[in-house]
Amino acid sequence: MLRNLLLFTIIFSIVSCSPKIPKTAYEETQIPTVPDYSKKENWAALPTEKDQADRTPDPSLLDLQASAEADVFWLHPTTYTKKRGNTLWNAPTNDPKLNETTDEGSILNQASIFNGAGKVYAPRYRQAHIQSYYTKDKMAAKKAFALAYSDVKSAFDFYLKEYNPVNTATGKRRPIVIAAHSQGTNHATKLLKDYFDGKELQEDLVAAYLIGMPIQKDTFQNIKVCETPVETNCFCSWRTWKYGHTPKIYTSNNNIAVTNPLTWKTDASLAPADLNKGTVLRKFEKNFTRNLVDAKVQDGILWAHKPKFRGSIFVTFKNYHIVDLNFYYVNVRENAMARVKAFLEK
Repeated sequence: MLRNLLLFTIIFSIVSCSPKIPKTAYEETQIPTVPDYSKKENWAALPTEKDQADRTPDPSLLDLQASAEADVFWLHPTTYTKKRGNTLWNAPTNDPKLNETTDEGSILNQASIFNGAGKVYAPRYRQAHIQSYYTKDKMAAKKAFALAYSDVKSAFDFYLKEYNPVNTATGKRRPIVIAAHSQGTNHATKLLKDYFDGKELQEDLVAAYLIGMPIQKDTFQNIKVCETPVETNCFCSWRTWKYGHTPKIYTSNNNIAVTNPLTWKTDASLAPADLNKGTVLRKFEKNFTRNLVDAKVQDGILWAHKPKFRGSIFVTFKNYHIVDLNFYYVNVRENAMARVKAFLEK
Protein backbone atom coordinates (compact mmCIF):
# COMPACT_ATOMS: atom_id res chain seq x y z
CA MET A 1 0.00 0.00 0.00
CA LEU A 2 2.73 2.48 0.96
CA ARG A 3 4.47 1.83 -2.33
CA ASN A 4 1.47 3.25 -4.16
CA LEU A 5 1.04 6.41 -2.10
CA LEU A 6 0.78 9.75 -3.81
CA LEU A 7 3.66 10.76 -6.02
CA PHE A 8 3.94 14.00 -4.10
CA THR A 9 4.36 12.20 -0.75
CA ILE A 10 7.69 10.85 -1.92
CA ILE A 11 8.93 14.03 -3.53
CA PHE A 12 7.76 16.24 -0.66
CA SER A 13 9.75 14.11 1.78
CA ILE A 14 12.90 14.40 -0.33
CA VAL A 15 12.64 18.17 -0.58
CA SER A 16 11.79 18.74 3.08
CA CYS A 17 14.77 16.64 4.21
CA SER A 18 17.34 18.16 1.87
CA PRO A 19 20.43 19.67 3.54
CA LYS A 20 20.97 23.40 3.96
CA ILE A 21 23.34 23.91 1.07
CA PRO A 22 25.36 24.92 -0.92
CA LYS A 23 28.06 25.40 1.71
CA THR A 24 30.50 27.45 -0.35
CA ALA A 25 30.24 30.97 -1.74
CA TYR A 26 28.85 31.22 -5.26
CA GLU A 27 32.12 32.56 -6.67
CA GLU A 28 34.04 29.61 -5.24
CA THR A 29 31.92 26.90 -6.83
CA GLN A 30 32.33 25.35 -10.22
CA ILE A 31 29.92 26.62 -12.88
CA PRO A 32 28.47 23.69 -14.89
CA THR A 33 29.13 23.60 -18.61
CA VAL A 34 26.89 25.77 -20.76
CA PRO A 35 24.33 23.55 -22.54
CA ASP A 36 24.37 23.46 -26.33
CA TYR A 37 20.75 23.40 -27.45
CA SER A 38 21.64 22.20 -30.91
CA LYS A 39 22.23 18.84 -29.21
CA LYS A 40 19.10 16.85 -28.50
CA GLU A 41 20.48 15.56 -25.19
CA ASN A 42 20.05 19.06 -23.78
CA TRP A 43 16.29 18.81 -24.25
CA ALA A 44 14.14 16.77 -21.87
CA ALA A 45 11.41 16.73 -24.53
CA LEU A 46 11.39 17.28 -28.26
CA PRO A 47 8.52 16.38 -30.61
CA THR A 48 10.99 14.64 -32.92
CA GLU A 49 12.29 12.34 -30.17
CA LYS A 50 10.68 9.65 -28.06
CA ASP A 51 10.48 10.91 -24.49
CA GLN A 52 8.25 10.97 -21.42
CA ALA A 53 6.26 13.94 -22.72
CA ASP A 54 4.81 11.61 -25.37
CA ARG A 55 2.97 9.41 -22.86
CA THR A 56 -0.61 9.61 -21.61
CA PRO A 57 -2.16 8.10 -18.46
CA ASP A 58 -5.04 6.46 -20.34
CA PRO A 59 -5.69 5.14 -23.88
CA SER A 60 -8.55 7.62 -24.24
CA LEU A 61 -6.00 10.46 -24.14
CA LEU A 62 -3.94 10.69 -27.31
CA ASP A 63 -0.51 12.14 -27.99
CA LEU A 64 -1.32 14.52 -30.87
CA GLN A 65 2.07 16.14 -31.34
CA ALA A 66 2.55 14.73 -34.84
CA SER A 67 -0.40 16.73 -36.18
CA ALA A 68 -0.35 19.65 -33.74
CA GLU A 69 -0.59 23.16 -35.16
CA ALA A 70 0.84 24.82 -32.04
CA ASP A 71 3.90 24.45 -29.81
CA VAL A 72 4.28 24.17 -26.05
CA PHE A 73 7.43 25.46 -24.40
CA TRP A 74 7.62 23.71 -21.00
CA LEU A 75 9.90 24.73 -18.13
CA HIS A 76 10.22 22.10 -15.44
CA PRO A 77 10.26 22.76 -11.67
CA THR A 78 13.19 22.25 -9.31
CA THR A 79 14.43 18.66 -9.31
CA TYR A 80 17.90 19.52 -7.99
CA THR A 81 17.45 18.83 -4.27
CA LYS A 82 20.07 16.40 -3.01
CA LYS A 83 23.53 16.49 -1.46
CA ARG A 84 25.33 17.08 -4.73
CA GLY A 85 24.39 20.69 -4.11
CA ASN A 86 27.06 20.83 -1.41
CA THR A 87 29.47 21.91 -4.13
CA LEU A 88 27.24 23.37 -6.84
CA TRP A 89 24.62 26.11 -6.73
CA ASN A 90 23.42 25.17 -10.21
CA ALA A 91 22.80 21.72 -11.60
CA PRO A 92 24.77 20.37 -14.56
CA THR A 93 22.56 19.39 -17.48
CA ASN A 94 24.56 16.22 -18.13
CA ASP A 95 23.87 14.54 -14.77
CA PRO A 96 22.17 11.22 -15.73
CA LYS A 97 20.52 10.63 -12.34
CA LEU A 98 19.20 14.18 -12.12
CA ASN A 99 17.90 14.04 -15.68
CA GLU A 100 16.14 10.76 -14.92
CA THR A 101 14.50 12.42 -11.90
CA THR A 102 13.34 15.30 -14.09
CA ASP A 103 12.08 13.03 -16.86
CA GLU A 104 10.27 10.52 -14.63
CA GLY A 105 8.79 13.33 -12.55
CA SER A 106 8.03 16.61 -14.27
CA ILE A 107 8.21 15.57 -17.93
CA LEU A 108 6.05 12.48 -17.44
CA ASN A 109 3.54 13.91 -14.98
CA GLN A 110 3.38 17.53 -16.10
CA ALA A 111 4.75 18.18 -19.58
CA SER A 112 2.74 15.23 -20.94
CA ILE A 113 -0.43 17.14 -20.07
CA PHE A 114 0.20 19.35 -23.09
CA ASN A 115 0.88 16.74 -25.79
CA GLY A 116 -2.73 17.04 -26.94
CA ALA A 117 -2.41 20.80 -27.45
CA GLY A 118 0.93 21.13 -29.19
CA LYS A 119 4.41 19.89 -29.91
CA VAL A 120 6.23 19.82 -26.56
CA TYR A 121 9.66 21.43 -26.20
CA ALA A 122 11.27 21.18 -22.75
CA PRO A 123 14.89 22.32 -22.34
CA ARG A 124 17.21 21.05 -19.67
CA TYR A 125 18.72 24.02 -17.87
CA ARG A 126 21.22 24.64 -15.10
CA GLN A 127 18.50 24.98 -12.49
CA ALA A 128 19.20 26.58 -9.14
CA HIS A 129 19.32 24.20 -6.18
CA ILE A 130 16.12 24.05 -4.08
CA GLN A 131 17.88 25.74 -1.18
CA SER A 132 18.41 28.84 -3.31
CA TYR A 133 14.85 29.69 -2.28
CA TYR A 134 15.71 29.46 1.43
CA THR A 135 19.36 30.44 1.83
CA LYS A 136 20.34 33.58 3.73
CA ASP A 137 22.90 34.28 1.01
CA LYS A 138 20.47 36.17 -1.20
CA MET A 139 23.13 37.44 -3.58
CA ALA A 140 24.29 33.88 -4.31
CA ALA A 141 20.70 32.78 -4.86
CA LYS A 142 20.14 35.69 -7.22
CA LYS A 143 23.17 34.64 -9.26
CA ALA A 144 22.06 31.01 -9.30
CA PHE A 145 18.62 31.92 -10.64
CA ALA A 146 20.16 34.32 -13.17
CA LEU A 147 22.37 31.54 -14.50
CA ALA A 148 19.39 29.22 -14.78
CA TYR A 149 17.41 31.86 -16.67
CA SER A 150 20.32 32.47 -19.05
CA ASP A 151 19.89 28.86 -20.18
CA VAL A 152 16.13 29.23 -20.55
CA LYS A 153 16.67 32.30 -22.67
CA SER A 154 19.27 30.53 -24.83
CA ALA A 155 16.97 27.54 -25.28
CA PHE A 156 14.09 29.78 -26.29
CA ASP A 157 16.28 31.69 -28.74
CA PHE A 158 17.30 28.38 -30.31
CA TYR A 159 13.68 27.23 -30.37
CA LEU A 160 12.59 30.39 -32.20
CA LYS A 161 15.39 30.17 -34.71
CA GLU A 162 15.43 26.45 -35.47
CA TYR A 163 12.06 25.00 -34.44
CA ASN A 164 9.63 27.88 -34.89
CA PRO A 165 10.99 30.47 -37.31
CA VAL A 166 8.76 32.95 -39.08
CA ASN A 167 7.00 31.29 -42.00
CA THR A 168 8.06 33.23 -45.10
CA ALA A 169 4.72 32.53 -46.79
CA THR A 170 2.49 33.73 -43.96
CA GLY A 171 4.85 36.01 -42.04
CA LYS A 172 3.84 34.23 -38.83
CA ARG A 173 5.22 31.67 -36.40
CA ARG A 174 3.38 28.66 -35.04
CA PRO A 175 1.21 29.58 -32.03
CA ILE A 176 3.01 29.19 -28.70
CA VAL A 177 1.84 28.00 -25.29
CA ILE A 178 4.21 28.82 -22.42
CA ALA A 179 3.77 26.37 -19.53
CA ALA A 180 5.76 25.91 -16.35
CA HIS A 181 5.72 24.89 -12.70
CA SER A 182 7.52 26.23 -9.61
CA GLN A 183 11.09 27.34 -10.47
CA GLY A 184 10.11 26.93 -14.10
CA THR A 185 7.34 29.48 -13.53
CA ASN A 186 9.82 32.00 -12.15
CA HIS A 187 11.80 31.72 -15.38
CA ALA A 188 8.70 31.61 -17.60
CA THR A 189 7.46 34.86 -16.06
CA LYS A 190 10.69 36.61 -16.96
CA LEU A 191 10.63 35.02 -20.42
CA LEU A 192 7.16 36.45 -21.02
CA LYS A 193 8.33 39.90 -19.97
CA ASP A 194 11.43 39.76 -22.16
CA TYR A 195 9.89 38.23 -25.30
CA PHE A 196 6.11 38.65 -25.30
CA ASP A 197 4.72 41.44 -23.12
CA GLY A 198 3.96 44.28 -25.50
CA LYS A 199 6.30 42.83 -28.10
CA GLU A 200 5.66 41.46 -31.57
CA LEU A 201 5.84 37.86 -30.35
CA GLN A 202 2.80 38.42 -28.14
CA GLU A 203 0.68 37.98 -31.25
CA ASP A 204 1.75 34.32 -31.27
CA LEU A 205 0.99 33.66 -27.60
CA VAL A 206 -1.96 31.29 -27.11
CA ALA A 207 -1.75 31.42 -23.31
CA ALA A 208 0.67 30.95 -20.44
CA TYR A 209 0.23 28.46 -17.60
CA LEU A 210 2.29 29.90 -14.75
CA ILE A 211 1.67 27.32 -12.06
CA GLY A 212 2.98 26.88 -8.52
CA MET A 213 4.22 30.39 -7.76
CA PRO A 214 2.32 33.53 -6.65
CA ILE A 215 2.01 35.77 -9.71
CA GLN A 216 0.63 39.28 -9.28
CA LYS A 217 -2.30 40.19 -11.48
CA ASP A 218 -0.41 43.21 -12.82
CA THR A 219 2.87 41.39 -13.43
CA PHE A 220 2.61 42.15 -17.15
CA GLN A 221 1.61 45.34 -18.86
CA ASN A 222 -0.17 43.72 -21.80
CA ILE A 223 -0.83 40.10 -20.79
CA LYS A 224 -3.77 39.88 -18.40
CA VAL A 225 -5.20 37.07 -16.31
CA CYS A 226 -7.41 34.64 -18.25
CA GLU A 227 -11.04 35.08 -17.20
CA THR A 228 -12.80 32.51 -19.41
CA PRO A 229 -12.00 28.91 -20.48
CA VAL A 230 -11.16 29.82 -24.08
CA GLU A 231 -9.64 33.29 -23.73
CA THR A 232 -6.24 33.62 -25.39
CA ASN A 233 -3.22 35.90 -25.10
CA CYS A 234 -3.55 35.72 -21.31
CA PHE A 235 -2.14 33.75 -18.37
CA CYS A 236 -3.46 31.28 -15.78
CA SER A 237 -1.92 30.67 -12.37
CA TRP A 238 -2.60 28.86 -9.09
CA ARG A 239 -0.81 27.47 -6.03
CA THR A 240 -2.61 24.67 -4.18
CA TRP A 241 -3.09 24.17 -0.42
CA LYS A 242 -5.33 21.98 1.70
CA TYR A 243 -8.85 23.34 1.98
CA GLY A 244 -9.16 25.68 4.96
CA HIS A 245 -5.43 26.34 5.33
CA THR A 246 -3.97 29.74 4.51
CA PRO A 247 -0.19 30.15 5.00
CA LYS A 248 0.85 33.17 7.04
CA ILE A 249 2.60 34.75 4.08
CA TYR A 250 -0.75 35.12 2.29
CA THR A 251 -3.16 37.92 3.18
CA SER A 252 -6.47 39.03 1.76
CA ASN A 253 -6.42 41.60 -1.04
CA ASN A 254 -2.92 40.49 -2.03
CA ASN A 255 -3.43 41.02 -5.78
CA ILE A 256 -2.23 37.47 -6.56
CA ALA A 257 -3.74 35.96 -9.70
CA VAL A 258 -5.55 32.68 -9.09
CA THR A 259 -7.35 30.64 -11.73
CA ASN A 260 -9.74 27.85 -10.78
CA PRO A 261 -8.57 24.93 -12.97
CA LEU A 262 -12.02 23.33 -12.93
CA THR A 263 -14.00 26.36 -14.12
CA TRP A 264 -11.19 28.51 -15.58
CA LYS A 265 -12.64 31.53 -13.83
CA THR A 266 -11.20 33.67 -11.03
CA ASP A 267 -14.24 34.02 -8.76
CA ALA A 268 -14.33 32.45 -5.29
CA SER A 269 -17.11 29.92 -5.86
CA LEU A 270 -16.33 26.30 -5.01
CA ALA A 271 -15.92 24.05 -8.04
CA PRO A 272 -17.05 20.58 -6.90
CA ALA A 273 -15.02 17.47 -7.55
CA ASP A 274 -17.56 16.18 -10.05
CA LEU A 275 -16.16 18.78 -12.48
CA ASN A 276 -12.73 17.15 -12.26
CA LYS A 277 -12.25 15.00 -15.36
CA GLY A 278 -9.09 13.27 -14.22
CA THR A 279 -6.45 13.32 -11.49
CA VAL A 280 -3.14 11.48 -11.83
CA LEU A 281 -1.65 10.49 -8.48
CA ARG A 282 -0.27 6.96 -8.55
CA LYS A 283 1.26 4.84 -11.28
CA PHE A 284 1.04 7.01 -14.38
CA GLU A 285 -0.49 4.74 -17.01
CA LYS A 286 -4.12 3.59 -16.78
CA ASN A 287 -4.50 5.27 -13.45
CA PHE A 288 -6.25 8.61 -13.64
CA THR A 289 -9.25 9.06 -11.38
CA ARG A 290 -12.31 11.19 -12.10
CA ASN A 291 -14.20 13.36 -9.61
CA LEU A 292 -11.46 13.17 -6.97
CA VAL A 293 -10.41 16.76 -6.19
CA ASP A 294 -12.36 20.01 -5.96
CA ALA A 295 -11.05 23.59 -6.24
CA LYS A 296 -11.76 27.00 -4.72
CA VAL A 297 -10.00 30.35 -5.15
CA GLN A 298 -9.27 31.84 -1.73
CA ASP A 299 -7.18 34.94 -0.95
CA GLY A 300 -4.41 34.40 -3.47
CA ILE A 301 -4.24 30.61 -3.31
CA LEU A 302 -6.22 27.60 -4.48
CA TRP A 303 -7.90 25.40 -1.89
CA ALA A 304 -8.53 21.69 -2.47
CA HIS A 305 -9.94 19.10 -0.08
CA LYS A 306 -7.57 16.21 0.51
CA PRO A 307 -8.55 13.42 -1.89
CA LYS A 308 -9.49 10.05 -0.47
CA PHE A 309 -7.62 7.04 -1.78
CA ARG A 310 -5.99 3.94 -0.38
CA GLY A 311 -3.29 5.16 1.99
CA SER A 312 -4.44 8.79 2.08
CA ILE A 313 -4.48 8.63 5.88
CA PHE A 314 -0.68 8.91 5.74
CA VAL A 315 -0.84 12.23 3.87
CA THR A 316 -0.94 14.84 6.63
CA PHE A 317 0.75 17.90 5.15
CA LYS A 318 -1.23 20.88 3.89
CA ASN A 319 1.06 21.98 1.07
CA TYR A 320 -0.16 20.50 -2.23
CA HIS A 321 2.39 22.33 -4.37
CA ILE A 322 3.88 19.19 -5.92
CA VAL A 323 0.49 18.19 -7.38
CA ASP A 324 -0.66 21.63 -8.55
CA LEU A 325 -1.03 20.08 -12.02
CA ASN A 326 -1.56 16.39 -11.24
CA PHE A 327 -4.71 17.19 -9.28
CA TYR A 328 -6.26 18.69 -12.42
CA TYR A 329 -4.38 16.77 -15.13
CA VAL A 330 -7.20 16.15 -17.63
CA ASN A 331 -8.88 19.53 -17.09
CA VAL A 332 -5.62 21.36 -17.80
CA ARG A 333 -5.03 19.15 -20.83
CA GLU A 334 -8.45 19.85 -22.31
CA ASN A 335 -8.21 23.55 -21.52
CA ALA A 336 -4.89 23.91 -23.34
CA MET A 337 -6.42 22.16 -26.34
CA ALA A 338 -9.48 24.44 -26.21
CA ARG A 339 -7.37 27.61 -26.07
CA VAL A 340 -5.27 26.47 -29.02
CA LYS A 341 -8.43 25.73 -30.99
CA ALA A 342 -9.87 29.17 -30.14
CA PHE A 343 -6.60 30.84 -31.12
CA LEU A 344 -6.50 29.08 -34.49
CA GLU A 345 -10.12 29.97 -35.20
CA LYS A 346 -9.54 33.70 -34.73
